[in-house]
Amino acid sequence: MPELPEVETVRAGLERHVLGATIERVDVLHPRPVRRDLRGPAGFAAALAGRRIEAARRRGKYLWLPLDNGDALLGHLGMSGQILVQPPDAPDERHLRVRFALDTGLQMRFVDQRMFGGLSVSEGGAELPPEIAHIARDPLDPEFDDDLFVRKVRKRSSGIKRQLLDQNLVSGVGNIYADEALWRARLHGERPGDRLTATQVRELLGHARAVMTAALQEGGTSFDALYVNVNGESGYFDRSLHAYGRDGESCDRCGTPLRRVAFMNRSSYFCPACQPAPRTRRPRPEALPVPD
Repeated sequence: MPELPEVETVRAGLERHVLGATIERVDVLHPRPVRRDLRGPAGFAAALAGRRIEAARRRGKYLWLPLDNGDALLGHLGMSGQILVQPPDAPDERHLRVRFALDTGLQMRFVDQRMFGGLSVSEGGAELPPEIAHIARDPLDPEFDDDLFVRKVRKRSSGIKRQLLDQNLVSGVGNIYADEALWRARLHGERPGDRLTATQVRELLGHARAVMTAALQEGGTSFDALYVNVNGESGYFDRSLHAYGRDGESCDRCGTPLRRVAFMNRSSYFCPACQPAPRTRRPRPEALPVPD
């Protein structure tokens, strides 16, 4: 699934290519990608026709394009979604779902093989769509509150990787970059937050920022053809991964074979030597009865 660096790469591409463009026509070629819009496919298309794109913004893994009437086109790429900017004579992609004809002569295309992604019109959502207002800021957001994040993590007994994936606590850090940040910080994903020091949490946050910034510079991470930027180009950060997807390979730090374990219907990759599993907490002894 595309994570923050991949979605930010798409956002930046849209900012370069579609700002100021007016949407002349919308063709919904399959209804599923607009299933969350209560207007239905025809209403979705009608709400966007004639609207000018004012900006390209992101909160976590969500993208939105503010429109000139105060509404916004809100989108999520899901597992395989792509937003491409193409000339009108480019052949239709095999999994093209929604086409936006722009007055610049270009087309913005939503392509999604598995159709877990989606688009909708957010009424009054130009500044921040209310549908995603509950999602926390991400570590690359200049207004992200480091102190608040540290306090919240250290109050919770849940494992630190689970917390990194909690979009109400911090957004944009998906499975790949969580594993990479934890490897860099030498922390096992099951370490409880309330057993970490403030310094450890701050260092982990710094590693998360560093790994996602590095991924941004390489256009994100592409393990297959499903993630591409708006020009259809793949990212190259997968060549720089130290943990994710490297089960059985030698740790780049100590040489120990990396391990893969099941985690929340996904996988976690870590070094058993550099990232030792936490000790099991001993149950508290029951209080002895007070004699009469």
